[in-house]
Amino acid sequence: MSRFFRRVHLRVAALALFALAVVPARASGQNGKNDQIDSPEVTRLTLRGVKAVEKSDLLKSISTDRSHCRSLLLKPFCAVSKSRYFFERKFLDRKELKRDVLRIRVFYWKRGYREAHVDTVVTEKGRKAVAITLRIHEGEPTRIATLTVVPAEGPFTERERRRMVTLAPGAPLNLLSLDSSRVRLRNELWNRGHGDADVVTDVLVSDSGRSADVSVVLDPRWKTTVGSIKITGDSDVSERTIRNSLTLKLGALYRRGEVVRSQRLLYESGLFKRAAIDTSARPDSVAADSVKTVEVTVQEAPLRDVRTSAGFNTVDFVQTEARFTHYNFLGGARRLDIQGTIGNLFARQLNGTFIFKDALINVGSDADRFLAPTWQASADVRQRWFRSPLNTIGLSVFAHRRSAPGVFIDRGYGTSATFTRELSQRALASANYRFEITRVEAGDVYFCVNYGVCDRPTIGALRAQQRLSPVSLSATVDRTNDPFSPSRGYIARTELEHASAFTVSDFRYNRAFVDGAAYRRFGRRLVLAGHAQAGWVNALASTEQSLGASALHPRKRFYAGGSRSVRGYGENQLGPRVLTIAADKLRGEGGIRCPLTTPIAACDPNIGGLEDRDFLARPLGGNTLIEGSVEARVVVWRDIVGAVFLDGAVVGTGNVRDFASGAGALTPGIGIRYHSPVGPIRIDVGYQPASTERLAVITEDDGEGSARKLIELTNPDGSPRERAFSNGRGVFNRLTLHLSIGEAF
Repeated sequence: MSRFFRRVHLRVAALALFALAVVPARASGQNGKNDQIDSPEVTRLTLRGVKAVEKSDLLKSISTDRSHCRSLLLKPFCAVSKSRYFFERKFLDRKELKRDVLRIRVFYWKRGYREAHVDTVVTEKGRKAVAITLRIHEGEPTRIATLTVVPAEGPFTERERRRMVTLAPGAPLNLLSLDSSRVRLRNELWNRGHGDADVVTDVLVSDSGRSADVSVVLDPRWKTTVGSIKITGDSDVSERTIRNSLTLKLGALYRRGEVVRSQRLLYESGLFKRAAIDTSARPDSVAADSVKTVEVTVQEAPLRDVRTSAGFNTVDFVQTEARFTHYNFLGGARRLDIQGTIGNLFARQLNGTFIFKDALINVGSDADRFLAPTWQASADVRQRWFRSPLNTIGLSVFAHRRSAPGVFIDRGYGTSATFTRELSQRALASANYRFEITRVEAGDVYFCVNYGVCDRPTIGALRAQQRLSPVSLSATVDRTNDPFSPSRGYIARTELEHASAFTVSDFRYNRAFVDGAAYRRFGRRLVLAGHAQAGWVNALASTEQSLGASALHPRKRFYAGGSRSVRGYGENQLGPRVLTIAADKLRGEGGIRCPLTTPIAACDPNIGGLEDRDFLARPLGGNTLIEGSVEARVVVWRDIVGAVFLDGAVVGTGNVRDFASGAGALTPGIGIRYHSPVGPIRIDVGYQPASTERLAVITEDDGEGSARKLIELTNPDGSPRERAFSNGRGVFNRLTLHLSIGEAF
């Protein structure tokens, strides 16, 4: 059980959990006390007979509610206390209850159930408490007998009509769906340049009230163009800057899509709290009606913003961050971002205590460097609307010191330049050049196994400053319906990267990466989500000339495992690995396992007395990656969603022809999400099937101080000596718990 808890990966979400639990706990105030005196408390509210609609939607449409805990996270407190800080009391308002009966009938009527009626039962439950039961008799729906869309020919194809009109003959007469279909048809006409188009719907219900004839009449009218653009409300931001943000141009077709796009660009600039775009037509003639006057009204926002934050996790200990943003730096909607982050704070005090991992296990000599503070600093200037509202150019300078405990320390500084083009709404393409001076202070184990060299002179050369200067092309398209928890649509991203002497880089390689996810809803409660990604990286032959070894930078390798990857594993723990063990533990006290007269390279890591827990598996990363996940998300109750998932990945060290070869696994699991205002708070438990890997073993020699060298254990024939390493016995030892904010994909 102890190993299970040692594998718990906490995120900054731990702070958010407490905040979300407390924020909703606002006092009811004096009104609650008065209500308690005048009216009984509603301890239970039951809906019976609800079949055709969702109960949760129906409950949101009425006023009457029962007393309840203010938040799911406060349930443990509500079990022992009914304090107003945890528990919200609701009282019976008989007038509102009568109105709720009408609200329910209207709710059903709009959805085609015109015969629905409601019986109310109020039952006393002790002194000043009642239980309310609403018995709903839905009745037979009014169904659509015929559905016609005229004119039959144009402006839409039959397939486009079926996509925009969600009603069908035989279905209930849902007036909400009918209105949504009307709006979709009208908006599409507007998007095609018919800015004055109209769509009229007509419903004729039969005398029996059980069937209806529905007609939809399209009136495209005439084509419309942009005649003039008027801007009001600007003060600190110039009119020219605002005009540059608009995709609407004088003389071009007036399209609703361009209005929405222009409005979004104004908001995304951060310059405005409010941006409204309206039109008015000249009433002189029909011809004049086709010319639109666009009126842009803005309300400017503060042009400067400062933000700070702090948090912790089990790998980086305590972290703090500060950001300064100027949204109109030197005018022209030029944005300046200055950001700084410091991590590994209090690492020496927290390392190996409570929930925090021991970052120094089997690290070897000079281990304290992994407890030193990490930091990142950057200044970024972006010029929006460069020669077009759809273009953005950026220039940045940066410096950093990052670390992966026991694996590597990455120092660097440099600059980058980026050009981004918005191909369509939420579809971007970018070109980037990044010049960086980098220095990898990796643990000796990392260099010894990953680069194939274990002598200190060569390791010292690899630790020298090197240039990492790739040029990359990337593209992203997002067609999902929700940025936090999508239920339909897809998102895809691809990136190509090249570094060579031509790009002034010492690390030279080609790298390709693709990533995508798709979502589909089934019914009201089930969402099926799928995710896949693949990557390949290969060092160029000229790398050995520039570095002295055929090497890849640690950041360019691929890893798998973690809360957003294969959830049966810890962070980066799926893929090529190596076992490390301290020399004194390998030999045993007094050389009981391996005599002091025996060279440590010849010691047997499989000798009795050594357990798997005496070794530490360290990720090395791979050249290739194939990863995929399938997840079913089911609404359990209100904002609570359950999930069942299957994750899998293969991380390899070969070339593209051996793409699917390497270390891989499939891990099933279950999870639960709470849809909070800041996004889904996610708890996932992944199960790692029983497996045993044969891994190379690395230790250090018996020397002291900086003269100590890494030693790879070898057989008499010189081949690496391996140990059969198991992921643990028993169900609980193979479970990995992840707690984080946001969906896995």
